Formats: sequence, structure tokens, C-alpha cells
Amino acid sequence: MLTQTNGLKFPENAASKEYASSLDASNPLSAFRHKFIVPSKANLASKKLAKPNLSSNPCIYLCGNSLGIQPKAISQYLEAQLDTWSSVGVNGHFTKIEDSPLEPWQSLADQAAKSMCKIVGAAPEEVTAMATLTANLHLLMACFYKPTPTKHKILLDWKAFPSDHFAIESHIAWHGLNPTQSMVLIGPDEGEYKISTKKILSYIDQHANEAALLLLPGVQYYTGQFFDIRTITEYAQSKGLLVGWDLAHAYANVELRLHDWNVDFAAWCTYKYGNAGPGAMGGVFVHEKHGRVDYSQGEDSPQFRHRLTGWYGDHKSVRFKMDNKFKPTPGAAGFQLSNPSVIDLACLCASLSVFDETSITELRRKSVQLTAYLEYLLLKNTTDDTRPFRIITPLNPEERGAQLSLLLKPGLLHKVTNKLHEAAIICDKREPGVVRVAPVPLYNTFSEVWLFVEQFRAALNE
Repeated sequence: MLTQTNGLKFPENAASKEYASSLDASNPLSAFRHKFIVPSKANLASKKLAKPNLSSNPCIYLCGNSLGIQPKAISQYLEAQLDTWSSVGVNGHFTKIEDSPLEPWQSLADQAAKSMCKIVGAAPEEVTAMATLTANLHLLMACFYKPTPTKHKILLDWKAFPSDHFAIESHIAWHGLNPTQSMVLIGPDEGEYKISTKKILSYIDQHANEAALLLLPGVQYYTGQFFDIRTITEYAQSKGLLVGWDLAHAYANVELRLHDWNVDFAAWCTYKYGNAGPGAMGGVFVHEKHGRVDYSQGEDSPQFRHRLTGWYGDHKSVRFKMDNKFKPTPGAAGFQLSNPSVIDLACLCASLSVFDETSITELRRKSVQLTAYLEYLLLKNTTDDTRPFRIITPLNPEERGAQLSLLLKPGLLHKVTNKLHEAAIICDKREPGVVRVAPVPLYNTFSEVWLFVEQFRAALNE
């Protein structure tokens, strides 16, 4: 007998530990776990700085939607960068070091872009590594948000992450406008958490004559909802809006086709599902139509989309002439401002080296199965009336990534999360009552999902 969970079928023995182990044994991506350092229970219990205890029992880490764990390649890439710096000094900007996994510093952002573009579905020229998420949102809005007296509104998510909300609010105020009149928050229906595509399109219709920009998250951080980027982008653009996406929780999580979907711009961080380290360098996408440089009026008069400019947006061929004649690099790289941190780029390239060994399609395939298994175990032998929690993430796999948000009944959050912590299970909580659980396909296992549900049920029942 098979139990079906949103299109995925599980056999009668699927709730057993042995079945979870069999899924791990047969999964083609299982070996990728060994490319990461999973925090050990011993290290979690200690407050002293220590080397990772690789021989000790690992914790169950289900918090990759907040911060991914460390790839083993990080230390190799950092050591290569430090050795380059110490051995050749300033010449590291242009010298290709034999046996190093890193390009010369002047080309290191390009190295990252060549890998990142495959994750977001773009050409290498449409992607660059630079700055951090909120800084990049500010830079992109400086280019794409051009309010007029009649078209000044920005449409955003009702529960936008502060990166988006604060940045949007401040840009509106910067232009001398009133955020309460120019910010349009799109929320779900009463009592719901999912925002339907139909409702988003209706908001676009309602505000099209006064709206200049739509800026939404690809995956909503609180609920884990994956928005229909293609449909929403196409419709908003047909109504005269520019469209940007914050992909902080979508990058390296779900399949994206930013170029084919004609997205105007996007920004993301790389430290969640991307595993590049806390506060790691972010990424930017600018569609090729906005990154073109036209020299039809002469080499000294390039025509390009106005943006805030800096030295590193200047073309490499003239960057060191120091003549203060800006010749923008075509594509997203022309939006760079300053000399990027090579330490940060080394960490980013290290994390991307892992993604280069697989594809986002393969990762997504495992992710759908892993998250569905988590859902199956959580809901098995329960009903809506007896269950002390509610899954507020869409149950349709096409509308979510590697996350389930569990809304607990009032008063349970701290008790449950404390019990999970005691069991060395790391996941994320959001007040007033949500536990966010993120089974990441690169390093999480079906057995870990099974163990989590066992501990979660025990914590609920104590």
C-alpha cells in the first residue's frame, strides 16, 4: 500500500528508520555530505574556540535557510589566497599562480560569476559577485527606481525581510515621498499565509497607473513560499512596471531562469543555501537588456543605463589609466563599485566549487523528495484537529523550496525549541510561534529528517 503526499508516493513502511536509511543509500547525491563540516554535538556543547571535532557525533543541522554549514573546500581556498598574498603581494592582482584553485584577483569576481550564473539561470555577463544583499538592493534601486509624480509606488511583500522593507522605505523617503503612500504591501487573505499569484496580479492591476517597481522575494523567508516569478514578472512588465527579486532564500534552493523569465534585476546573499560563510559576498543579476553599452556616439561617449558608478565598474582595459573617463563594463559587472574583498571571494569560489560538481536540477530533485518526506512524517497519523501545529508553507512542492514552516499552538515555541536544542538539533525559530525546518539536499539526509520528527513529536508531547 502506498501513501501519496502531493504527488510523491511512500510505502507502508516509510515511517521507519530503516526506510529512511534506504533512501540515503540509494540517493546519488549522498556523497556530497562528506564535502561539508557538520558541527558536532561536542563542539555545540563547548563555548571554547576549538577545531571541528570530525570524529564526534554530528548534530542535526536543519538551519541552512539561515546559515549554511562550512564546505571543506573553504580552508583550501583561503589558504591559497593567503599564500598568494604572502608570496607575491600586489602581483596577486594579475599573476596566475600554478596549482591554485583561484584566478588572479582582478578576475576572481568573474570566476564566481561563471559558477553563480548556472545556479540562477543567466549568462555569465548578467551576473556579478559584489557587496552584500542590502547594499546591492540599494544600488539596484538607485538604478531602477525612478519615481515620477504619477508613478512612484513600490509593490512589496506584506512580511518582507527587513533588508527589503528598510531599503524600500528609505529610497522612497530619499526621493521626498511618503512611504505610507508609496509602499504597497501585498498580503495573504485573512487567516492564510500563502499569497496567491492571482492576488499579486490583482494588486498589480489595482496600482499599475501609479506603480514604478515591483520588488518581491523569490522565496518568502517566513513561510517558505516560492513565488511564480515568471508569471508575475511578465504580467507586471505588461503593465509598465520594472521588476526586481530578492533571491536571498531562493538562490541555490530552487531552479531559476532569470534570463528566460526576463527579470529586470535581482540580488541575493550566498551564505544560506549557498554556504559561502556568514556575511559572505552577495550576487547581482542585471538582464542583458539593461547592461548594454552603446558606443555609436563615439568611444568617449558611451551610452548606458544610469547607475551609481565606481572604479571597479570601469572596464578592465582602462581601469588603471586613471583618466576619470568612465567606460562601463558591459553587463552586471558594470554595476560594481570598489575593489572586492578577495578573502570573501575566495570563500564564495570555494562554496561554488561544490555546486560545480552537480546541478541545481539534481539538487532540486532531491530537495523535493527530502522536503516531501519531512511533510509525510510530520502529518502521518495526525489530523488537523489533533495536530498541535500547522504547516504554513504551501504543500504543493512547486510552491516551496527546502523549508517547512511549522506554526505551533500558543505557548509551545520555547519549550519545543529548547528540547530540540538539548537533542543537538539546530533549526530556526521566528516569534511568535514558528519553527522553520530546512532539509538542505547538499548535506542533509533522510535519516536526519526521520530523527528530527521523532524528537519534534517528543518535544510536543512533554
